[in-house]
Amino acid sequence: MIFDDTACDLGEGVLWHSDRRAVIWFDILSKRMYLKPLDGARQHWDFDDHVSAAGIVDRDHLLVASSRALSLVGLADGSRQLLVPLEADNPLTRSNDGRADPQGGFWIGTMGMEGQAGAGSIWRYYKGELRRLFEDITISNAICFAPGGDLAHFADTDLGVIWRVALDAQGWPKGDPQVFIDLGAEGLNPDGAVIDAEGGLWVAQWGAGRVARHDRQGRFDRAIDLPAVQTTCPGFGGADLTTLFVTSAKVGLDAPTPEDGCTFAVASGAKGQAEHRVILG
Repeated sequence: MIFDDTACDLGEGVLWHSDRRAVIWFDILSKRMYLKPLDGARQHWDFDDHVSAAGIVDRDHLLVASSRALSLVGLADGSRQLLVPLEADNPLTRSNDGRADPQGGFWIGTMGMEGQAGAGSIWRYYKGELRRLFEDITISNAICFAPGGDLAHFADTDLGVIWRVALDAQGWPKGDPQVFIDLGAEGLNPDGAVIDAEGGLWVAQWGAGRVARHDRQGRFDRAIDLPAVQTTCPGFGGADLTTLFVTSAKVGLDAPTPEDGCTFAVASGAKGQAEHRVILG
């Protein structure tokens, strides 16, 4: 079940890079990005700022979100090229959850360094333009997209709510977000999320040690339990996109186990979507 035993303080942003047959993930608090092929050795890259999420541009380049910018990162040579600042004038915030959308854009959420109430926003980068979509969010999470490209989802972990919003043909929101799943009454905390090929939403539940699937109507379907209590982000991968890779965190735990902070690989019983590619311009 353990794919990689690196105990991350705050693992996040897991995604499958099909060109490299590799899993990519982040340890936000350690300012580090990892890449591990299914049949190779783990690599890592260190950054000056907190890094949290990425979108695939091509085989050798990622768009990486940090606490101050979106940058183009070269996997072959470690090069870094600033694409656009991200809340660079606000030292209180950092990036958190993010994912590429079906239209070639990249959504990224921000939050307060200390989880300050309402300090975060949801942004979208599309063909060179960065635009704020939603604000007054405390802990941005669960950014994911329906297979048809007509719906986006995002959460505020602090409220326990996942919203969905309709998208136009270019992937920009149209209309207001609507509550899709409300986990607040159950005391569950939605973290990262991904949507499978049938439209089911898989969400890591911080503090519950599991990833839960909800159907297209938002109804609970099933859950996969994991040995790390603070699950953070799921992503489909493997040759047939049926393996669910899940990051976790050990930060804040009084007595972390050896599994806390590890990255896991489990059979999902579902087929995922291939990760979308970011179009730079």
